[in-house]
Amino acid sequence: MSSHHVVREKQEPALLIANGEGCSFELMGQLLEWSPFVVVLDHAIHRVLDLGIKVDVLLGDFDHNVDIDEIASRHYPLEIVHAPDQDKTDLEKGIEFLIERGFPAVNIVWATGRRADHSLTNMTNIVRYKDQIKIVMLDDYSKIFPLVGTFEKWYVKGTPISLVPVGLVEGIQTEGLKYNLQGDYLRLGYRSGNSNEAAEDGFVKISASEGDLLIMECWD
Repeated sequence: MSSHHVVREKQEPALLIANGEGCSFELMGQLLEWSPFVVVLDHAIHRVLDLGIKVDVLLGDFDHNVDIDEIASRHYPLEIVHAPDQDKTDLEKGIEFLIERGFPAVNIVWATGRRADHSLTNMTNIVRYKDQIKIVMLDDYSKIFPLVGTFEKWYVKGTPISLVPVGLVEGIQTEGLKYNLQGDYLRLGYRSGNSNEAAEDGFVKISASEGDLLIMECWD
C-alpha cells in the first residue's frame, strides 16, 4: 500500500498514524492516496509495515525495547526520530514534529479505540495546536477537528454533527442545525452538544467567542 500519489509534499496533509484501534483498509487507502508524507508513532510501526505501507518517519520514545535495527531492515529508507520527552504523549510529539517541518495540515488515524484514556487524551489535546496546523482525526465512525474561527460547510439533511467542548466554551453561534445555539455555552462534563444534525440540505455555520470546541461528524 503506497503513500506516494502524484501530489506535492507539504501542499497536502501529512498522515500521522498512532497506535490505537486500526481503521478500515478503505479509509487508510483514501488517506494514503493524498498523503505524500507518513509518520508512524512508536509501536504502531510493526502493524503498519505488515500492511505494506510506505513510511517516511518513525517517531517515539522507544521505551519498550523497540528493535530499531530490525525495523530498519524491513523498511528503507526510514528516518528515525527519537523523542524521549515523558511530559508529552507520542501524538503530541508527532504533531509538533510536523509543525517544525512546516506542514500546514495533518490527518490522524489509529488515535481512538482500544484504551479509553488514550482516546480521550488524543481527542482533546489536538485543540492546543489548532492555530499552528490544520488537524483532522479520523476513524471508521467519525471525523473530529477543532473549531478555528468560523466553520462553514455544506451538509446533507440529517448528517450527525456533535459539538464537544474542551473545558468551557462560550458565545456559541450556530446556523443550519436542528438545534441551534444562539450565544450559548457548552461545558465538558456538564453540558455538551452531542447528536445534533443538519436541519436541511445546505450550509451549517458554527462559531464561538471563547474556548476550545471540537466538531465531530459521526456515522454508525
